[in-house]
Amino acid sequence: MTILAFDTATPSTTVALALPDGRTLGRRHDPGPGERPGHQTLLLKFAVELLEEAGIGFAQLERLAVGVGPGTFTGLRIGVATARALAQAHELPLVGVSTLHALASNAVPADTDVVVAVLDARRGEAFAAAWPASAAADASAQPLLAPAALTPEALVAAVAQLPPRSLAVGDGALRFREQLEAAGVMVPADGSPDHRVDAAAHCRLAAATPPHARDEVLPAYIRLPDAELALRRRTAGP
Repeated sequence: MTILAFDTATPSTTVALALPDGRTLGRRHDPGPGERPGHQTLLLKFAVELLEEAGIGFAQLERLAVGVGPGTFTGLRIGVATARALAQAHELPLVGVSTLHALASNAVPADTDVVVAVLDARRGEAFAAAWPASAAADASAQPLLAPAALTPEALVAAVAQLPPRSLAVGDGALRFREQLEAAGVMVPADGSPDHRVDAAAHCRLAAATPPHARDEVLPAYIRLPDAELALRRRTAGP
């Protein structure tokens, strides 16, 4: 199946193109310290580059997939809006993929029972969810820990309820490594690719997921965006 997938839920912009011959082409941008995410300028550029590299156009795609988060409000808005616009313009089936599930499915669960996907949610919290390691790559697998925004203390309490051989991956696992490892959770080395959201995983999950109606593909924010919280604080008064 020919699938174009991308994810902008994190500061990274990741785009992948899965081809019927088994190849998966990819592009990504990981902003450096102090650098802003490149979602707005790079997302469509990467998509077009991959199609040109494969020698095909949007008309040859069989499915489009987008990471729906959780993640940053602006990043998710850009990614989902772009996916819905492309799906409508080119009449493409669209699949929304959990960014946390894609992250977990891309991990290498060596000698582990559970994969915990953890993204840095800022505000001192993490977005987290967990799947059985044996089924993390199964698009229909149900999470052992449903996606949630958790404080470090709540994250530790949640993983304490999981089977003992748990592996945590993602930039949130790196940020809260000390707390997770103290709770007995394994965290790969800082430079491990297991910590990166990779749109190639979205392609694999989307291939086994029935397409959604375009208006049903929505960002999974989980919590209110900063602007909404600030507005509520202002309107609440002293």
